[in-house]
Amino acid sequence: MTWRYFLAWIPGIPIAIGNGSLREFAVRRYVGELAAHQISVVTVILLFGLYVWFVLPWLKLSSGAEAVRVGLTWLVLTVAFEFVFGHYAMGHPWAALLHDYNVLRGRLWVLVLAWTTLAPYVCWWLRGQHAT
Repeated sequence: MTWRYFLAWIPGIPIAIGNGSLREFAVRRYVGELAAHQISVVTVILLFGLYVWFVLPWLKLSSGAEAVRVGLTWLVLTVAFEFVFGHYAMGHPWAALLHDYNVLRGRLWVLVLAWTTLAPYVCWWLRGQHAT
């Protein structure tokens, strides 16, 4: 992992926290917990995609393979942060942290993780960097 991968991942934390705050303090009261979660998944995917689009030139990726490495690095960092920070700093029990992974109950957090992994490659491709 290069230091740029890690530094570029850090702004994802306030993006996610801001999105979660919006969900909890504005959206949830109008649509309920599950729908708010699902709406929040869509909004964080859009916000993170926009962020990746703009940070990509700074990363100066040399290939699609490097974009994939960035995405996989961000996936590992995100899951590690979620569980380490969520459990040890916020005091959430492990079961509560795993709750959002239950797709059969309408929990869509895995889509955020998939997008976190794919966004660097997708944005790299869309920016036409594959053609250079």
